[in-house]
Amino acid sequence: MTQVTATDHGNEALLERHRRRGQQVLLGLSAPALLALMVVVFLPVFWLSSLSLLDRAGSLTSENYARIFQSELYLGTFVVTFQISVAVTLLCVLLGYPLSYWMARLPPGRAALCMVFVLVPFWTSVLVRTYAWLVLLQRNGLVNQALQALGLVDEPLQLAHNLTGSIIGMVHIMLPFMVLPLYASMRAIDQDAVRAAVGLGATPARAFRDVFFPISLPGLFAGVVLVFVLSLGFFVTPALLGGGRVQMLAQRIESTITIYSNWGAASALGVVLLAATLALVWVLHRVFGLDRLFAR
Repeated sequence: MTQVTATDHGNEALLERHRRRGQQVLLGLSAPALLALMVVVFLPVFWLSSLSLLDRAGSLTSENYARIFQSELYLGTFVVTFQISVAVTLLCVLLGYPLSYWMARLPPGRAALCMVFVLVPFWTSVLVRTYAWLVLLQRNGLVNQALQALGLVDEPLQLAHNLTGSIIGMVHIMLPFMVLPLYASMRAIDQDAVRAAVGLGATPARAFRDVFFPISLPGLFAGVVLVFVLSLGFFVTPALLGGGRVQMLAQRIESTITIYSNWGAASALGVVLLAATLALVWVLHRVFGLDRLFAR
C-alpha cells in the first residue's frame, strides 16, 4: 500500500510539472500577442484616461467628468447615442435573422453566392455609401420619386438630414456585421435535430422555437454586440445624413477638440462611453448568463 501511494504521488508530481511546463510554453507563445495587445489597446486607453484628468493648463482636475454629468448637452448626447445604437441593433436583428436563416437553408453553392452580395458593401468606402444614401433619400431622390410614382405619398418625405436618414444609413452599413456571425452559427446547426423534433410531433414553429432558435443564440448575441458597440462610435454617417440635427457622441468629441481645443473634456467623454459600454456588456452577462449561453 505504501509503495502504491508513493507511486501515485510521483505520478501527480510528474503531471504537475508537465502542466506547469505547458503553461510556461503557452505563455511564451502568447507573449508577442499580449505585448501587441498592450501596445495597441491598453496603452491608448491609459493615455486617454490620463488626459481626461487634466485641465487645459495640465493640472489634475475632476471638472471634465463633473461637466458630463451636470451638463444637459452632454447627457442628451449620451441618450441620443444609445437610442440610435439600440434602434440600429434592433433593425439589424429584424432584417439579419430572417436573411441568415434563409441563407443557412440554401445549398452551399447558392449560400456562397448570397454571401458575396452580403460582403459587397465592405468593398466600398463608408463615406461613399453614406453619400449614396444622401442622394437616394433627399427630397428629389429616387426613394421619394418612387413613393410618389406609386401613389403612396403626395409630397416628398423628409428622409435625409434627420434621425430617420441616420438610422437608415447606419443599418445598411451595420447589417453585414449581424449577418456574418448569425450565418456562421446557423450553418453549424445540425438540421437533423429540427427534423427529429418535427418527427416527434412538434410543429415547425415549435421546433424552430425550442430547438433551432436556442442553438443560434450565440451567433445572435455576437452580432448584437458587434453592431451595438460599433454603432456607439459612428461619426461619418450621422454627421452627413443627420445634417447637423443629429449629434452622436463621436461628433461631440470631434467638436470639443476642433472648436474648443479641450482634449481633457473630449477624453473624459471617451472614457465614460467606454465604461458605459463595458458595464452594459457585464449586465447582459449577469442577466442572461452568457457563459452558459456559449457553453451550449
